[in-house]
Amino acid sequence: MKLIKKFILIPFVLILASSCDGFLDKTDPTVLVVDTFYKNEAEVEQAVNGVYALLQDYFNNQWQFTEYVSDNTTLEFNVGDRGQGPSLEALEYWQYNPGTQNFATLYNSSYYIIANINTLLFNLDQVELDQEIKDQAIGQVKFIRAQMYFDLVRSFGDVAIIDTPITNPEDAFLAVRKPEAEVYQFILQDLDDAVQKLPANYAPTKAGKVTLGAGLTLLAKVYLTQKNYTECLSTLNKILPLGYTLVNNYADIFLTSNKNNSESIWEIQYQGLSTGGVNSSFIYTFAPRSSNGSVINFPGQNGGGWNIPTNEIIALYEDGDTRKDASLKEGYFDQSGEWIPVPYIEKYNHEHTVRGASDDNWPVYRYSDVLLMLAETINELSGPSAEAFNYVNMVRERAGLPALSGLDQNGFRTAIWKERRIELAFENHRWFDLKRTLSNSELIQLLKAHGRSELENPTTDRGGIPFSNGDYQIEEYQLLFPIPADQIRINPNIQQNPGY
Repeated sequence: MKLIKKFILIPFVLILASSCDGFLDKTDPTVLVVDTFYKNEAEVEQAVNGVYALLQDYFNNQWQFTEYVSDNTTLEFNVGDRGQGPSLEALEYWQYNPGTQNFATLYNSSYYIIANINTLLFNLDQVELDQEIKDQAIGQVKFIRAQMYFDLVRSFGDVAIIDTPITNPEDAFLAVRKPEAEVYQFILQDLDDAVQKLPANYAPTKAGKVTLGAGLTLLAKVYLTQKNYTECLSTLNKILPLGYTLVNNYADIFLTSNKNNSESIWEIQYQGLSTGGVNSSFIYTFAPRSSNGSVINFPGQNGGGWNIPTNEIIALYEDGDTRKDASLKEGYFDQSGEWIPVPYIEKYNHEHTVRGASDDNWPVYRYSDVLLMLAETINELSGPSAEAFNYVNMVRERAGLPALSGLDQNGFRTAIWKERRIELAFENHRWFDLKRTLSNSELIQLLKAHGRSELENPTTDRGGIPFSNGDYQIEEYQLLFPIPADQIRINPNIQQNPGY
């Protein structure tokens, strides 16, 4: 199955950057522009593929802000290298601030993708092309722009809405943060347009492109986040006739030989043939630090020791749940045969031929997510009907677990939230699920309890190094990430989130 190829999007665009000197990238006069580009289907597809290519780097790092900052994962403490203290460790221990570089990377990469989309949409509007070709391109990139803004608003709260190309510095300095309600309205507008234009499927050679099913899934997730259960249910019901089915064996979902399978609604495409930029490398980040070829099958190969499953989530799996072995390992045998009790994520650990270049795709939306959203939405509207039980039990029975029954609305709600945590573990859902299902005070209480658990019984050994006084201490204002300090500095119209 042919992957979407990685291209450089042309023309280059002006983007918000992190310093005054490099505030704006100037248009490169050597690249093709609208006068000589966007003239046929192949050139439009090349430009759209340039947007998809940017998502590879974006999803390489998204785990930091969705799993790692939550109660799902932690780190393997590195006694000998404290260099990550201001960045990744700050996220894990909730010691972050506006100067934490990871947030600048998230913020800038999101707006860089948005800027490329804005330029593409502007240029498409200027040229004569077959309307079907235009519509498919518009549908795909508006979906991606909606996804970027959905991530931004859930991460930072109020954010600037930029929907046209920035062509001079003065325009960039006019950007102001818009209220969350306006951002959500913009997201819904993009998705409403996208689902009108996206096809239900493509030719096999175009695997990985956004489909109608993906557009409807994201739209339903936005409605669910807004607690608009009526619209959410109506949207989810439109996905059911599209032909998605659960893969029989949970572990098979993630096989590199089974990409874009019947359960896959949208996944980010990677190709592990070289280290040229289209490969993934998740297991190199997630494997234990001193695993020395025992986890990644190359002699002497260690991992980063990041995004380590916590004791808490490991204990949450029910006996007989086949998802556990497919999702994580509680440790490994080293080269001498000694058991090393350092957990790691297994979902993205598959054989590959080039060291450093794994072939695993990243699952963004799966059909099991749709089924669990259906069960949750029905329960919120009218309680746990037989239909709601059926949807969640389809997921549980695939995992080898007994069907749920006899729960009242609150009990069913709790069961669904647990099911989501296990079914979608380490797929970038946990933080946002916590934020949408719990009040701020409830979430702070949950996170502090998790923090106390890690302080008392760390998932991984700390080599005798004590926690600092501020580790795992979180306040309500931290549920929104800080606007990066550089953005405040270069644009006085951008105001910081309260508390930072």
